[in-house]
Amino acid sequence: MSDLSAFPIAHRWPARHPDRLQLYSFPTPNGVKVSIALEEMGLSYEAHTVDITKNETWGPEFLSLNPNGKIPAILDPDGPGGQPLGLFESGAILLYLAEKTGQLLPVEPAARYETIQWVFFQMAAIGPMFGQVGFFHKFAGRTYEDKRPLDRYAAESKRLFGVLEERLRDRLWIMGDTYTIADIAMIGWVRGFVGFYEAGDLVDYASLSAVPAWLERMLARPAVQRGLDIPKRP
Repeated sequence: MSDLSAFPIAHRWPARHPDRLQLYSFPTPNGVKVSIALEEMGLSYEAHTVDITKNETWGPEFLSLNPNGKIPAILDPDGPGGQPLGLFESGAILLYLAEKTGQLLPVEPAARYETIQWVFFQMAAIGPMFGQVGFFHKFAGRTYEDKRPLDRYAAESKRLFGVLEERLRDRLWIMGDTYTIADIAMIGWVRGFVGFYEAGDLVDYASLSAVPAWLERMLARPAVQRGLDIPKRP
């Protein structure tokens, strides 16, 4: 049996199956990247709900694994060399899982790096910009009298949707016929923007065709449907 006792996070969220990969997360656009990937890859794992609405990421146990205090994070008892590995940042986790399993990341070098660049595109642009729109349109920021921040982030998000629209034109997935971690990186943010944030009108989402068709294909995947609801909200 794997010994996770050296990791404080395993004391706060005890593992019932310490031989399985441990996921510490919440079903946000960033959190579901990892749960969807795990479901698609068929890895055995145990999911722990880290309730961000109660600031549980700022306790010492979670910070011991991710000093940045953000979900998701993982603890793999069977890491490199058979040693336990803790990892945070959703993009890094996607790459790690893809390389660990040999799935959802092309082996051919040029295609591999092209996939990685689209994962980084999500990390550097889609996530930050869409998240700011969510804050200023859906949450506390909507009460601000100065609407320039919302206008700025909405305009940039519209541009980014245009980038995705052009990329997906005549393609099933971000990498053409090959479904990859690049698609998984995007799904939560695109779905959340038009659904949870109810911000589609700000970017003229109804005028797009390729992105909505891609989103529909994503949501038709059983592993995506399962991953979107893991871990369960309290």
